[in-house]
Amino acid sequence: MRELPIHRDNMDTAEPGPAVARRHFFRECGVGVGKIALASLLSGAATRGALASELPDEPMAVRQPHYPAKAKAVIHLFMAGAPSQLDLFDHKPKLAELEGRPIPPEVIGGQRYAFIRPDAAALGPRFQFSRHGESGAELSEVLPHLANVVDDICLIKSVRTDQFNHAPAQIFLNTGFAQPGRPSIGSWVTYGLGAEAHDLPSFVVMSTGSGISGGAANWSSGFLPSVYTGVRFRNQGDPILNVSSPEGIDPTVQRESLDLIENLNRRRLEVDGDPEIATRISAYEMAFRLQSSAPELMDLRSETPETLEKYGCDPDKPDFARACLLARRMVERGVRFINIYHEGWDAHSNVEGNSRRNCGATDQASAALVADLKQRGLLDETLVIWGGEFGRTPMVESNPALGRKLGRDHHPQAFTMWMAGGGIRPGMTWGATDELGFHVTENPVHIHDLQATILHLLGLDHERLTFTYQGRSFRLTDVHGHVVRDILA
Repeated sequence: MRELPIHRDNMDTAEPGPAVARRHFFRECGVGVGKIALASLLSGAATRGALASELPDEPMAVRQPHYPAKAKAVIHLFMAGAPSQLDLFDHKPKLAELEGRPIPPEVIGGQRYAFIRPDAAALGPRFQFSRHGESGAELSEVLPHLANVVDDICLIKSVRTDQFNHAPAQIFLNTGFAQPGRPSIGSWVTYGLGAEAHDLPSFVVMSTGSGISGGAANWSSGFLPSVYTGVRFRNQGDPILNVSSPEGIDPTVQRESLDLIENLNRRRLEVDGDPEIATRISAYEMAFRLQSSAPELMDLRSETPETLEKYGCDPDKPDFARACLLARRMVERGVRFINIYHEGWDAHSNVEGNSRRNCGATDQASAALVADLKQRGLLDETLVIWGGEFGRTPMVESNPALGRKLGRDHHPQAFTMWMAGGGIRPGMTWGATDELGFHVTENPVHIHDLQATILHLLGLDHERLTFTYQGRSFRLTDVHGHVVRDILA
């Protein structure tokens, strides 16, 4: 394994000459496997002119971290749309007392909102709260399964972000920047550490809802070579379309065709030094291996009935439980970074019904994932993250014209996430907000701090993991971020 360099320059060189059109290339040489996953694997922005010595023929070769790592893999359970921390994690009895009355103007300050007036009335918690476990962490009644593993998680109640709309906030959490074009954290991790999985992508993305506001920018490799882009897996049937070879193509013919294509690509790589050619070589080989590894991964018949029941998983149902179980199977097979997006938490109306419905869909499987990883001896080296892109307001959103009532608007100033395993201190609550849940009052954790901490647990220094693009050295946390050392085991 090679030692990770402090940075890898991306220097401009002459543009490559005319190339065969991609459509013609696939038509003449594809034999089925050329269709597999390339839309995902090659979807990142082209990174022309990177030094070939910095991106070798094996761009996913395992590389040493900056220092010994606690975590080997990350499973990020992204609750897209933003759960209400005030109804799930951050109990505020004062809101119940103030319900129906405006929050004091001095608390709100100059904050403006998209759908509510600053003088909107307070809305109390919609559920009962109680304490659980030896840690005594306080949770809502709609999280009964999480209560069973509360001593294995760290609740962070003081997260804050700079963004208050869904797409920019999701992209900001994933890339450190609010606009598309920067590498996602999964891409940075695979760029920094390479891949341990041989037959599966190192960075996998799944979703179990109606749509993701930030779209593919959330898992894009940005200006990094597109080999580091997250690979989108379907949550039902074949994980990638066209994973099977066309009728009449046997493995020998397919292998010989791929060998010929690789030979042509390597010749071109020697001439151009274009890292996207190395990406193309890697994509074809991964696609070939996926033809056997993907069906085996997705077949849950090898799981025991007890395990399926623990997750609440129907093997044939494309839901969050199935995605969580697949994530555990991926970790066992060496996948390094897994995003699971569960959309639908945007509770501008009926925050009670929204929270109850989404907790019903995610609580059991989230807790089962933590317990299952722990039982198998994998939790210590797998970091699990749960949370959305921002929080919800202490004030009510009610708009008859839009058919909204008893909802909550977006709230970037303070929200809650939880983490488990991978070097995180278990049974801990970190940070606090004021009595209305409006502002952070203790131990603020900015999104850049969260990103720095995740990289740290993987053995990567967020200030040294850089990539030079257009004359500037970039990193995930830009010029910000501090490791939250108090939550580390």
